[in-house]
Amino acid sequence: MSDLTILEDNILPVPLNKSELHSLAMNIVGKDLEKDNFEFISINSSLEKNPQFVCTKNKQLYFILVKAILYPENPKTYKINNLSKILDHSKKFEAKLLCAKVGLANSDDYELPLFKNSSYIVNYDGFEEIN
Repeated sequence: MSDLTILEDNILPVPLNKSELHSLAMNIVGKDLEKDNFEFISINSSLEKNPQFVCTKNKQLYFILVKAILYPENPKTYKINNLSKILDHSKKFEAKLLCAKVGLANSDDYELPLFKNSSYIVNYDGFEEIN
């Protein structure tokens, strides 16, 4: 037998990258928007583009930013930089600007990253209106 060990049954977990974390947060927020009867006009899942969701509800237009925030950062105190451009854009369209800060942590150990196909904990309190 060879000295090389085959790790087929012992594959190391793969951490989620920034894009996958963002997609996870987008899915959480998207389900919340559906539950609250928002109507989707457009969805932009790009990390670099804002807003992620453009929706309507009761004839009001909404621009919704989604931010995935990993533990130990706290989504309740997390500050979003450079909001002035998107805020000006929302005012131009008479849209309300909402922010969904989605805190995420590994459910087995908060100090570990989130891994593909593993459980996680969500710290999300809904939308914060940006004025």
